[in-house]
Amino acid sequence: MIEKLLEYDTELFLFLNNQGSETWDNLWLIITNKLTFIPLYAILLFLLYKKYGLKSLLVFVVVVALMITFTDQITNVFKRGFQRPRPCGEADLIDQMRFIAVRCGKYGFFSGHSSNSMAAAIFAGLMLKQYYKHLIFILLFWSVVVAYSRIYVGVHYPLDIVCGLTFGAISGFLFYKLANFLLKRYVKS
Repeated sequence: MIEKLLEYDTELFLFLNNQGSETWDNLWLIITNKLTFIPLYAILLFLLYKKYGLKSLLVFVVVVALMITFTDQITNVFKRGFQRPRPCGEADLIDQMRFIAVRCGKYGFFSGHSSNSMAAAIFAGLMLKQYYKHLIFILLFWSVVVAYSRIYVGVHYPLDIVCGLTFGAISGFLFYKLANFLLKRYVKS
């Protein structure tokens, strides 16, 4: 059963990865770069500050730092635990795929980019939902695009992406709840 699932995952990876073209490669390399979205994060922090104030912003910064650390470290635990090689590290696949990433890395299950971007999208989208009701959909779309970029550049299978997005969504929701608890307890009292 698992072997069949991994076989389908590889086939879907090859299909999606081979849809790319040199025309779009630079765009996807920009999208997959962790530093590209620093302006987006700054805007989200500004919106949180604007709607909640300075004291609350300090809570948000601490909670977001904890959230990203949590998702990143749990991702690493899974990668070391499952030790599933990335597609770019598979000798059998390298001739069938497009590998355009800067580096490959050793293990890929599950995607840290996917989990971190989804956690940030869920957290910020829920915190700002009462003020910007459609923002969460924009952030979810952004997260999925970031996640897909990992397939495009050749470093993750679709299953790595789906599991990363799922874990990120759960983490984002839990840290949203934590932030609300801290705001009620220490800021709004």
